[in-house]
Amino acid sequence: MAKLSPEIRATLSQQKEQLLTLIDKAKSLEFILLDSVGENQETISTLEQLTEIAEQARTKLSQLSTLHLRIAEVQPTISNDLLKLMNEAIANIESRIPALERSLEEIKLDWRLK
Repeated sequence: MAKLSPEIRATLSQQKEQLLTLIDKAKSLEFILLDSVGENQETISTLEQLTEIAEQARTKLSQLSTLHLRIAEVQPTISNDLLKLMNEAIANIESRIPALERSLEEIKLDWRLK
């Protein structure tokens, strides 16, 4: 495998874990909301938001994993284009994670969910 710097590998690992956590939280809140309030006119929009948050996190996780796999398959070194794609993906995800986390927190507060 072509080698990524330890810093990039640590960032990848951290971001993948954060994205998995976001998916878990979104699906958990979706279950709690459905269980406590049910699906009705008032909850439909929030349930759709939760589904969208989970889907965005899943898509970002998939992008990272695909790029990571492509890098693992190249030899003997990583092309500049592939490294640029990885850095752009990392930067994009770094900016999206806080927004997705805030959205989940707002939903929790709005519906008084635990």
